[in-house]
Amino acid sequence: MKNTFSAYSIIQKKRDKEKLTKEEITWFIEGLTKGEIADYQMSALLMAIYLNGFDKDETVALTDAMLYSGKVLNFPEQYFIDKHSTGGVGDKASFILAPIAAACGVKVPMIAGRGLGHTGGTVDKIEAIKGFKTDITLAEFESLLHERGLVLIGQTSEIAPADKKIYALRDVTATIESIPLITASIMSKKLAEGAKGIVMDIKTGNGAFMAKLSDAKKLAESIRQTGLRFNKNMMTMITDMSEPLGSAIGNSLEIIESIETLKNKGPADLTELSLALAGGMIYLAGLSKTHKDGIAKAKAALDSGAALEKFRELIIHQGGDARVIDDYSLLPHTTSTYKILATKNGFLTKMDCKSLGMHCVQLGGGRQKTTDAIDFAVGLMMEKKIGDKIKKGEALVTIHCHANQMKLAAELGVMIAKKDITITATKPRAKKKLIIEVQTKFAPKKNKR
Repeated sequence: MKNTFSAYSIIQKKRDKEKLTKEEITWFIEGLTKGEIADYQMSALLMAIYLNGFDKDETVALTDAMLYSGKVLNFPEQYFIDKHSTGGVGDKASFILAPIAAACGVKVPMIAGRGLGHTGGTVDKIEAIKGFKTDITLAEFESLLHERGLVLIGQTSEIAPADKKIYALRDVTATIESIPLITASIMSKKLAEGAKGIVMDIKTGNGAFMAKLSDAKKLAESIRQTGLRFNKNMMTMITDMSEPLGSAIGNSLEIIESIETLKNKGPADLTELSLALAGGMIYLAGLSKTHKDGIAKAKAALDSGAALEKFRELIIHQGGDARVIDDYSLLPHTTSTYKILATKNGFLTKMDCKSLGMHCVQLGGGRQKTTDAIDFAVGLMMEKKIGDKIKKGEALVTIHCHANQMKLAAELGVMIAKKDITITATKPRAKKKLIIEVQTKFAPKKNKR
């Protein structure tokens, strides 16, 4: 049967809005994994999927093909729980919630991604810490997980290798915002790493891939159903991304803000979300009776300093320089800053969150093509949040840049002041809720092993 398929015919079929069979999808993904399907052919199919969609059966087939393109781990115990975010600007919550959950007895196997579009990547951010290894073997991954309760690595050639190739292509071919592609990408990785439960942070708003709440709800449903199909306990949390999470945008800056939050000195929104997500992990793990009780346990681990010590352990046992926890100068940093000042009095009522993320990419903090190197030092610090009262001459944003980037920083500053931040005379009626919706589904007991 394999000989009857061709990349051309499959691309053409989806281009013409026809449904692909499971066999066609599996053949295409296997060919990509083996190097028999070229990147340009995969890119063409991605665009066809983006434009014409996949139905439930096609999404299931794609997820399965990507999942089984590599090794699949299995940790059947309930207390093995992971978390994933669909990506947002300034979203560094993983570095806070994972140590919190681990300090409460959850085993956290994190296989994370790199930057995608306007959003930063967990792996890129943690690699700002000198020596931190994200490319350890699966054997080391399993050993650290059992011994330390927390491990964070990037995608390996063993885990969902098809997704590793597709993920990089989606980043540079404008095919990110697709519910079937997001579902297959996330779940192929998460199912392969073997956790018994998954907490999903699904972002919505102008800084998210799912800008519309209705699309975020559809994605949440797609992800929950996929997890349940594989006997996983699932929690989906839809959260607001109409402004950056916390204040820092950029790799080193976000690591600093994460450590400050673990020291209980972080921004209110970042702290609230991290505790809610960690509490969800504790609840799915069976270590609390309710989500609310899980959040209370998470707060206790943060207050006691136990979570900070778990983060220190994570850095040490993956080869990083843990002195950064007490000395931020050991992280890459710029020699220059450029402040964007308010030109009038009023209230900050709106931000173009996606545009702010892209400015960080322009500075070098993300990739515009797959071969780009990341500049860990550059980024933006948001000095104000939506709803804040603004006085003329106050700093709105501080751009962290190198001396030879001051002209670029000035150009970005004009764009941010004129287009990306809206200041009005009247205060906004009400700020959007950070956590919009939470749904939890446990796998049927009769299917538990």
